[in-house]
Amino acid sequence: MHCVARRAFSTSKFWQNVGKNDAKQSIKTSAATSDKSSSSRGSNLLYSAAILTIGVLAGTSWASFNICKDPPEFIFPHTSTLPLDKTLPPIYGDYQKVLDDLKAYLKSDQISVSKDELQNHSDSFFSTDHPKDDERPYAVLYPESTVQVSLIMKAAHKHHVPIVPYTGGTSLEGHYIPTRQGICIDLSRMNKVIALHKEDLDIVVQPAVGWEDLAEYLAPEGLIFGPDPGPGACIGGMCGTSCSGTNAARYGTMRENVISLTVVMADGSIVKTKRRPKKSSAGYNLTNLFIGSEGTLGIVTEATLKLNILPKFENVAVVSFPTLDDAAKAVAKVVQSGLQFNAMELLDAEMMKFVNGSGSVTNKYKELPTLMFKLGGNSTNVVKEITNDIKAICYECNCGKSNFRFASSDEEKEELWTARKVALWSTLDAGKLLHGPDTQIWTTDVAVPISKLVYSLEHARKVIDDAKLTASIVSHAGDGNYHTFIVYPKEDREKVQKVVEQMVHKALELDGTVTGEHGIGIGKRDFLLEELGDTPIDLMRKIKFALDPLLLLNPDKVFRIDPEDKHN
Repeated sequence: MHCVARRAFSTSKFWQNVGKNDAKQSIKTSAATSDKSSSSRGSNLLYSAAILTIGVLAGTSWASFNICKDPPEFIFPHTSTLPLDKTLPPIYGDYQKVLDDLKAYLKSDQISVSKDELQNHSDSFFSTDHPKDDERPYAVLYPESTVQVSLIMKAAHKHHVPIVPYTGGTSLEGHYIPTRQGICIDLSRMNKVIALHKEDLDIVVQPAVGWEDLAEYLAPEGLIFGPDPGPGACIGGMCGTSCSGTNAARYGTMRENVISLTVVMADGSIVKTKRRPKKSSAGYNLTNLFIGSEGTLGIVTEATLKLNILPKFENVAVVSFPTLDDAAKAVAKVVQSGLQFNAMELLDAEMMKFVNGSGSVTNKYKELPTLMFKLGGNSTNVVKEITNDIKAICYECNCGKSNFRFASSDEEKEELWTARKVALWSTLDAGKLLHGPDTQIWTTDVAVPISKLVYSLEHARKVIDDAKLTASIVSHAGDGNYHTFIVYPKEDREKVQKVVEQMVHKALELDGTVTGEHGIGIGKRDFLLEELGDTPIDLMRKIKFALDPLLLLNPDKVFRIDPEDKHN
């Protein structure tokens, strides 16, 4: 059962009470009649039962008519939004009944209750939030098609069992913690390219296709899919968080790169959000309703993705600056110049120190705030012209001629970009040297308007240093998004959490957002409420309850659905 079932139960009792009130007079009459003669008691009892039944039915019919005419708000809220205090705690059913139903449709190797698999589908080392001891799925299912996902959801809907979808398992904010236990749907077997339409610059893929595999598949065709998040990320999860990566300033986020989706809804129905044209003004934008919804509204089983032409020529430039302020000024000037770049990353001095100490580079970098550019075009002259224009801007911002390096070969291009590729691992290695092999890492992100980026970055570095924590900062500077990698011993977790809170609050103070690409999950729900306020969250909750009234899909993520939810 569930809160909706609870509401239905309340409605049923309401109807019954109305019916009973209408039948009271009939009961009294039958009782008086039975006192007159014991010999007719049996017939009077039958008569009374008949009158009672008629009264209940008449009362119920009257109540049904009035409820349909003017439904009570506790059953069908009249408002456009749904505040948390107007909801009831969800009640879920027996997962074993779901497994019993599915044995006719799934092979034995598609159903797992292995302890190790249950653990692996609950948590990851890189997640900032971790499950409680009892937050493990009861089972992990491995569907191989949209139809099988639909069958699973129909069974889950029938028995009121919560479902958590899972693809790459790389999320960072506790997105797939099974807060209500239930069942995990692992989509890893749905990892195929369905169709490449080269002439239309689009491709149809299943949700477990990794972006790195997709890049390898497309490169021989001279094509590229824009978003490039962390290693291991898959298309399904990328849709869920609307992630992006280093290429976002050029190609945009997932919202700009997904044409349409096939989605399995909470009741098992299958929805295709639109057809393949790049533009359409036909109806609601259902595609973008699901992108960024983190698996709370439906399960993506296919995605039609927008492709771009891979630049024929690309170069890398690395520029060091005396201060973070100088580097941030260069970022703003490059963006305002209208110059086209494929990527513009800003790494702070601490990050460059960790990269140098990682053993990943042969030529050491200057341990200063550093901008890294990817510059592409269809001719070497175009790339050279862009490089010279950016060089001039950087000189204006005090980089110094000796601090501007650009690649003269493909090998040097790879070497120069290495610092960005190994940023996370270099920081983690530095943490292990300082704190031992049990070092923890907290990776978080925020985004601010580009004009406010320097204030946010300087504040982040200050609160990190004031707390005497070890951390590096890397920014997708072209769109004002940055990440902090904080490494720490377990006993410092509370201190780290306070520092992250300070960074998030500063981003909001600067009219920014609590996450640029990692998503909300369970870790940033309260921050999202702080960013948007009650009414937008209540509207999201209304949408959730409309599409998933049994609250089966990835419950408790993005915002609270339960007034008794105690998760921090």
